[in-house]
Amino acid sequence: MAKEIPYKIYLSENEIPRQWYNVRADMKKKPAPLIDPRTMKPITLEAMSEVFCEELARQELDDTTPYIDIPEPLIDFYKMYRPAPLVRAYCLEKQLDTPAHIYYKFEGNNTSGSHKLNSAIAQAYYAKQQGLAGVTTETGAGQWGTALSMACSYFGLDCKVFMVKVSYEQKPFRREVMRTYGANVTPSPSTTTAVGRKILEEHPGTTGSLGCAISEAVEAAGASGGSYRYVLGSVLNQVLLHQTIIGIETKTALDKYGIKPDIIIGCAGGGSNLGGLISPFMGEKLRGEADYRIIAVEPASCPSLTRGRYIYDYCDTGRICPMAKMYTLGSGFIPSSSHSGGLRYHGMSTVLSELYDQGLMEARSVEQTAVFAAAQQFARIEGILPAPESAHAIKAAIDEAMICKQTGEQKTIVFGLTGTGYFDMVAYQKFNDGLMGDYIPTDAELDAAFTNFPPQP
Repeated sequence: MAKEIPYKIYLSENEIPRQWYNVRADMKKKPAPLIDPRTMKPITLEAMSEVFCEELARQELDDTTPYIDIPEPLIDFYKMYRPAPLVRAYCLEKQLDTPAHIYYKFEGNNTSGSHKLNSAIAQAYYAKQQGLAGVTTETGAGQWGTALSMACSYFGLDCKVFMVKVSYEQKPFRREVMRTYGANVTPSPSTTTAVGRKILEEHPGTTGSLGCAISEAVEAAGASGGSYRYVLGSVLNQVLLHQTIIGIETKTALDKYGIKPDIIIGCAGGGSNLGGLISPFMGEKLRGEADYRIIAVEPASCPSLTRGRYIYDYCDTGRICPMAKMYTLGSGFIPSSSHSGGLRYHGMSTVLSELYDQGLMEARSVEQTAVFAAAQQFARIEGILPAPESAHAIKAAIDEAMICKQTGEQKTIVFGLTGTGYFDMVAYQKFNDGLMGDYIPTDAELDAAFTNFPPQP
């Protein structure tokens, strides 16, 4: 007799994963290496350690070790808000009148309001272990900056955050949470760095981008004389590694009830939440043990997977970071000032880019007003106000559930609810007042950005 599925599947603290899973170890064709723009050769550990903490640089370059132990102090920290629940969306299923079974992994049950804390605490830990005074970073919607400010406060580290200007202005309360935890927050691009001043000169009045903020944060770390390192909240291999705690918990919870998902969905900006959610399932797929349909959902205003080029590009607008082979719109592409600030990065994780290029996952882009309509529908039925980023996955999950309604198929859909939207009320106000629009870049705009790709190694 099948077990009755509860609304929330909780794991015990003893079931918190004790290792992160490195999906690259199971990839027959590995992601292309990062390139040092100074030498145009694969970047070395020594060069990586000039920018990142030494242990994080090792994790970044390790594509052979399948499991990496989580340090005990991090497991103790995780216990404050993990394990996170896997929720059966019974109410949403009923309202949609669909035979589909819908589950979501909820990562918003901590003060940062998102999954970002999973990697922030790890990166702060390694910075502390190295004896650094502090770290610098960028943030889009502010979830990463909030998480990092919390993590740095916990370990007594200084935290300097360059926040994309449009989000700095749209999300003042997110900014104030960061400051409450002791972070210094600067709108980007700013006049405090050489690269910021250059970007402002070339793009007067710009609302900024994650690529701009990354450049400023890297420059600020480099000017510290070695007492700071730069940390990043998405895109990088090390970040996806830390976020696999999401997918491992999800799979453990599903396995408890003998549930095998048919479709796994995540929003995609730089790739941290999506990569973390899908990694253990993708590992099974790569090893030939199981098959899943995996869908990345990105904003139509910043469609790196669906309309970008798979090519080596700079990870930042100022072109001072390593080059990565990824699906990209060009490091100089500055997307429209959408309300999903965490999804406004010009490129995509090298891991996810390679998996997508191999046809192991799908991608689709969705428009902003449709995303907020799905967010509102979900909030009214399931009782959680989702972050705009998370709502991209909600939109795709609802679409797939409605296809099941048409076909009569009882598919199991799992999506990542990456965080809450309680600091995104300006965006919800615009939607409720009918003032929100959709912007989709034209082919001509993207072609203009594509002309500035760097020489290929």
